[in-house]
Amino acid sequence: MLHSNHMVSSSSLRSCPSSTPSSRTAIASCSTRHFCNFGFNPKWPPINPNRSRNLSFSHDYGYKPVSFCAFKDVKSSSSTSRNGNAFEFDVVIIGAGIIGLTIARQFLIGSDLSVAVVDKAVPCSGATGAGQGYLWMAHKSPGSDIWELALRSHRLWEGLAETLRDQGLNPSEELGWRKTGSLLIGRTPEELDMLKRKVKQLSTAGLEAEYLSGADLLSMEPALLIGDNCGAAFLPNDCQLDAHGTSAFIQKANRHFKGRYAEFFHDPVTGLLRSGSSGKIEAVRTSKTTLYSKKAIVLAAGCWSGTLLRDLLREGKTVLDVPIMPRKGHLLVIENFNSLHVNRGLMEVGYVNHQALTLAKDFEQSSSVSMTATMDVQGNLILGSSREFAGFNTEVNEFIVARIWERASEFFSTMKEVSFSDIKSSSKVRIGLRPYMLDGKPVIGPVHGLSNVFLASGHEGGGLSMALGTAEMIANMVLGSPGKVDPAPFSVQGRC
Repeated sequence: MLHSNHMVSSSSLRSCPSSTPSSRTAIASCSTRHFCNFGFNPKWPPINPNRSRNLSFSHDYGYKPVSFCAFKDVKSSSSTSRNGNAFEFDVVIIGAGIIGLTIARQFLIGSDLSVAVVDKAVPCSGATGAGQGYLWMAHKSPGSDIWELALRSHRLWEGLAETLRDQGLNPSEELGWRKTGSLLIGRTPEELDMLKRKVKQLSTAGLEAEYLSGADLLSMEPALLIGDNCGAAFLPNDCQLDAHGTSAFIQKANRHFKGRYAEFFHDPVTGLLRSGSSGKIEAVRTSKTTLYSKKAIVLAAGCWSGTLLRDLLREGKTVLDVPIMPRKGHLLVIENFNSLHVNRGLMEVGYVNHQALTLAKDFEQSSSVSMTATMDVQGNLILGSSREFAGFNTEVNEFIVARIWERASEFFSTMKEVSFSDIKSSSKVRIGLRPYMLDGKPVIGPVHGLSNVFLASGHEGGGLSMALGTAEMIANMVLGSPGKVDPAPFSVQGRC
């Protein structure tokens, strides 16, 4: 999704990959043990079994660099080499976050089109890799504009996990998949009334949801500090993924389509080429090559999508304002924290309002913190989360990190017994810039006046959870196929 990251240093905390518009040196794992055919008929061969898949991360994730910057096997009728350092594909995708990679996957398994993915850095080096990896429906509202897209994506992720099981693979090993369920926790009478209404609403919409009293909640999560007015909405089918493992898995699966798929990484886009006769955008120019597109160009560059498109169109004197803003977030990752274990994904009711902060007066340097707590596949405790509008700044804000700890301590009594200063040496901070649209909806669809250029961005913190539905929607638009979800709420026209 968001695809520009670097390591942020801090004197007291180690930083996970975070985002900056000018420097991206985070690296992604290329290793996996198996390929999955995602419903594609041919059996895919495993790679060298001696290359084991390692999902454990060091303090900087410990990923090995990709062995090449451009994976270009284009010797087929589907993708052809032009004169000089130029190549032709049916579809060119700008951005190698989870949105860009899954869009590429959708074209590869659902058509015979050739696809190129180009990125200034490498996959999963932005908001995707800096997030918690949750696929939660608990904080979403049936009937909202994003509901059907989120629900469709959730079902597609579940279908992918089931496909892996059918092939004898373990989704936990391949994707970091965990069906932990989620708990949306309230602590006031007003919040409990809201949760009861929400459970009824979610159940009516077809999801399995249950209201838990304080006693039931405590039996499910013994570490929680339960007061007189405490309860939760429980969704047992909510899930988590390991974003890095999932991105690497999809990338490897895409690479199976030799002759139809190519990657151009560490290769920033520098311009768009127009046809002299039709004015149609016919190619993407990068720092190293030119990628001609016969059918579609998809811009999936996270919070840089708006500024990138504006800059790319400037030469042609086309004015297009895509109001995608960077919304900075911190997560605190604590390794080997034996004082606290959570069994499910937890978030407080305040997260919903925290997520929906939209007033223009709140944009400059505003920040909010609400409690979220999860355990990743390595057993690390991940605490969040913050949201603030601070431009493209990606420096660690130690005040916000401390506030995340303090807020979580209000929910877990054992944390009150531990000083934040004592855990700094075993902690790291993830910082990402979420691509935020003012109306809270992603922008997905063709750009007005540029019929072959499509946008897929603005998912804010929901890129991973909405990725597969977004990819399906974009592919259906390009191919002219009927869609599963109404694309009208996400239209570019009228919003940009």
